[in-house]
Amino acid sequence: MNQLAVDPSRRTLGTSAITCAPLAYGLWRFAGTDVKTARTKVEAALELGIDLFDHADIYGCDGGGSFGDAEALFGKVLAEAPELRDRMVIATKGGIVLGVPYDSSASYLRSAVEASLTRLGVEVIDLYQIHRPDFLAHPAEIARVLTALREEGKIREVGVSNHTASQFAALQAHLPFPIATHQPEFSVWRHGPLRDGVLDQCLERQVTPLAWSPFGGGVLGLTQEEALRQPHGDRLAALLGRLDAVAQPQGLSRSAVALAWIMLHPSGVLPILGTQRVERLRECMGALEVRMSRSDWNQILEAAQGERLP
Repeated sequence: MNQLAVDPSRRTLGTSAITCAPLAYGLWRFAGTDVKTARTKVEAALELGIDLFDHADIYGCDGGGSFGDAEALFGKVLAEAPELRDRMVIATKGGIVLGVPYDSSASYLRSAVEASLTRLGVEVIDLYQIHRPDFLAHPAEIARVLTALREEGKIREVGVSNHTASQFAALQAHLPFPIATHQPEFSVWRHGPLRDGVLDQCLERQVTPLAWSPFGGGVLGLTQEEALRQPHGDRLAALLGRLDAVAQPQGLSRSAVALAWIMLHPSGVLPILGTQRVERLRECMGALEVRMSRSDWNQILEAAQGERLP
């Protein structure tokens, strides 16, 4: 039986001219450290070949920080080492406002983009994403401001995050250019995008899916004993066992197999790694070495959902 393997070549974001490595670095927990430590992490990712850095303006609020802290720290790294900018694709997100919680009005998105540019210390954001859908914002209004910002050279391409397939379509209907990316939560444990239309839409429209929380919020790193104490513990433990059965004969980590599983989807899923440990980034690169059969892939899905495929 033919073995499936992840394509290690660079990915194109949608139909744009932007290319990046098949794994991305998420900056959700990037804030709260010094510039030297932050620069070490950025340079380590680049040396591993990881060059898409995924921000959001709200990153930094967790753990006692403030709105914009992650972008601001990244900006300090670039101010200290401006030559790094040419080696990376910078993505960020906006539209979440503490206490509101969503605002995708034209005036707010313009101010959010300009604030992100200032904090990051760059002239253009390569990929700007609407972080979560704002039910009070008409997609035509969102499209107008995104189009203007793109024409002004402040953003290169546009993506959405946490949108349904129909919300994506409503925005795309008002844009004169294609949306490049769609960022859902997607992992072997939380595999809704397989059936909710998001990945099908990505295939239909040549949109690149960026998967956040590819390790299921950390549950894929638990021991069997810890897994059994979680909700749906028996099912989770069975899934971990199935992942290990593929990983161990290859001398690879469970994490590498979990990443490879989502990356093997034909839509070209690009996982966003949220770890802040360099050794963990290296371990995740093992996803490019994983081999599994179609049967392996389907058995992993069956374990995850707790029932056989029809």
